[in-house]
Amino acid sequence: MHPRNPGNGKNGVIMRGKALLVIGLAIGYVLGAKAGRERYNQIKRASDKFWSSPTVQKQVHQVEEFAKDKAPEVIDFVKDNAKKVASQVKSSSKTSSVE
Repeated sequence: MHPRNPGNGKNGVIMRGKALLVIGLAIGYVLGAKAGRERYNQIKRASDKFWSSPTVQKQVHQVEEFAKDKAPEVIDFVKDNAKKVASQVKSSSKTSSVE
């Protein structure tokens, strides 16, 4: 047995094992990618069908209208509370700088 010959002895077994592992991973990847793509397409078709259904679109329209109606109220609420927080931070920073 020659020490530099990887085909002999323990090193050869390890190299063959690694080669088989890499081949197995490659085959698994190719088959998995194909199955994964098919499953992705199946899920995409189902989600498109669901999203396009009249019932869902009716609900989407209602939510859009609700959001449009409430947007001015939300803006006012956020603006008022932002002013309150800003004044609290300002007064808090004045008292900490005095101490």
